[in-house]
Amino acid sequence: MKNKKNMQWEEKLSKAFGLNESKWVNHANPWSVYTRFFIPVLLVLVIWSRVWLGIFCLIPIGVVIVWNFINPLIFPHPKSTKNWASKCTFGERIWIKRKEYAIPKRHVKFPNWLMVFSAFSLPFLVHGLYHLDIWTTIAGLLIMAAGKAWFLDRMVWLYEDMKEGSEEFAKWEYPQQT
Repeated sequence: MKNKKNMQWEEKLSKAFGLNESKWVNHANPWSVYTRFFIPVLLVLVIWSRVWLGIFCLIPIGVVIVWNFINPLIFPHPKSTKNWASKCTFGERIWIKRKEYAIPKRHVKFPNWLMVFSAFSLPFLVHGLYHLDIWTTIAGLLIMAAGKAWFLDRMVWLYEDMKEGSEEFAKWEYPQQT
């Protein structure tokens, strides 16, 4: 059994989301991947709703937070994983356990920089939401979305590189089931 102190923070987070072997397959459903892109937008909208809802904005905020946690778990296994969205999750699975796998050097640092790039959106989002400045908020959302999309694209590239030398990873990909 792996020592919890040696776990990557992403691995701890995946466990918090309840992602075991079977649930990772559910998360590979493109509906799960693509609907997660809207979570920051929904969160911004419900935080902004404090103007209209007052304290009751906490209800939709709670709903969005719950959706964030159940989203990777509720979609069925995809009919096919030969698509960009599924491969994003495959790359993430590998990335999370990068201490266990020999990750090609070109993949080692860049995903971390993309997470920093996405985090750069937070000051814009906080400022925009606090001051109800639509353009700063939109800028923050665009920076976050660009960083996330670029990160996911790198995860596809990581998966494609890693499946070349691994039967285990190659088996994750399957065509349309009939």
